[in-house]
Amino acid sequence: MPTLPSHSLSIFLLLFLEISTTRTTVYHHRIPSETARPPPSSDESFLRRKATNGGQTYPPSPTFDQLPIHFSGRLTFQSLRMSTPARKRLMRDFKRLQQDPPAGISGAPYDNNIMLWNAFIFGPDDTPWDGGTFKLTLQFSEDYPNKPPTVRFISRMFHPNIYADGSICLDILQNQWSPIYDVAAILTSIQSLLCDRNPNSPANSEAARLFSENKREYNRKVREIVEQSWTAD
Repeated sequence: MPTLPSHSLSIFLLLFLEISTTRTTVYHHRIPSETARPPPSSDESFLRRKATNGGQTYPPSPTFDQLPIHFSGRLTFQSLRMSTPARKRLMRDFKRLQQDPPAGISGAPYDNNIMLWNAFIFGPDDTPWDGGTFKLTLQFSEDYPNKPPTVRFISRMFHPNIYADGSICLDILQNQWSPIYDVAAILTSIQSLLCDRNPNSPANSEAARLFSENKREYNRKVREIVEQSWTAD
């Protein structure tokens, strides 16, 4: 039986080891799944906020990672395949919101649909809305940013400029819209509206009346809305 020369056998063994090492290296450098992210720390989970009236303790507003916003990593690749001016702009809006989020707001596309977003607004501190976590949806069209999205509260609200169905009476979403506004600007403006209400253009007549005639009762009803936001789906 013929045998391999010793130098040929050495070369064969070296090639075998190199291939084995390469396979092992590729295997161990796979991208980890999103489910491998560590959970929020226990400190974040047990934060408590104090209200201004009576020192009552409220549950904490959730962090961005704790919010039930559905987002799939497939969004980026799908949007690149179906690229339009509106989708490109929304991808830039999303990137900016991730890198430099304004205080008290968060948002992301729903699942892998860049045209439909879920968002959350936290009630401004030291106001009757303090401690609330309010959910919205933003539906964009291919005309964005030349036309505003349709924005609606999913959470129950009691506010002079918010309709019973969650629609919002806000000038920048109507006749004062400009293409310079992005998602962050929209959410920040809605958060400001909670305290900068306009009872002269009411969408909710009862809320507008109470705000003008009985602010104590108005604030009490707002506190009820805040408490309901803690347990809402």
